[in-house]
Parts: sequence; C-alpha cells; structure tokens
Amino acid sequence: MKTMDEKTVNWLVETAKKARERAYAPYSNFPVGAAVLTGSGKIYSGCNIEAASSGATCCAERTAIYKAVSEGDTDIKAVCCIADTETPVAPCGICRQVIREWGADIQVIMANLKGDTEVVKITDLLPLAFTSDDM
Repeated sequence: MKTMDEKTVNWLVETAKKARERAYAPYSNFPVGAAVLTGSGKIYSGCNIEAASSGATCCAERTAIYKAVSEGDTDIKAVCCIADTETPVAPCGICRQVIREWGADIQVIMANLKGDTEVVKITDLLPLAFTSDDM
C-alpha cells in the first residue's frame, strides 16, 4: 500500500478519537482510541478496556482488529491509534505483533489530540517480528 492520502488519515483519526471517548481506563487513566481500515473499505473502531487483573486488559488497537477479524474482515490495510500525549502515540509491543500478524504492509497512523500524526509501516515499528514463517 502506498502512503495514505490525507482524507483517509483524517477519517481514521476522527473515528479513533470518537472511540477513545468510550475507553474504560480507571486504572491507568490513559484512554486510547483506535480505528482499523480493511480492504473492503470498512472501518472498525476500538478503545482500551482495562480490568483489575491487568493481564485481562485489551488495548484499543487489538479491540478494533479483533472486531474486524470476528466479522470475517481480515484484509487489514491500516491501524490508527490516538491518545492525549505530547507526540503521536505508538502501539505497544503486543499490539505491534498483532498488527503484523495481518500483514507486513499495514500502515500505522499514530496520532495525538493536538492534531499531530505520523504514518509508518508496521515493519518500521517491528522490523524483526515473529511470524508464522518462523514456525
């Protein structure tokens, strides 16, 4: 996939921003929103959902990806995440690995509430990913 056009980036950022409003983050106080664009053109949104047992917590990016996959929409083209940070927020390591599961060319849009964005390929964020080829 070539670099994403500004309209698509903005659309994903706005969708992720709305999803962030539904985050359940009573322990970290760090609400995150995400949006996933699939090859069908559909967007799936997600927010982080925390639990008292931190291992049961699910990040926004994984929530959105899992929603897409559970609907049979596995052609992931882009993942956007947004938080109230100084610089555009990047997905955590676990989310990077999950994003990479669905392809090496996935665009990752990192954003913050100030309007800053950065777009990179998942392989830029996770250059030595563990993949099914390693099994």
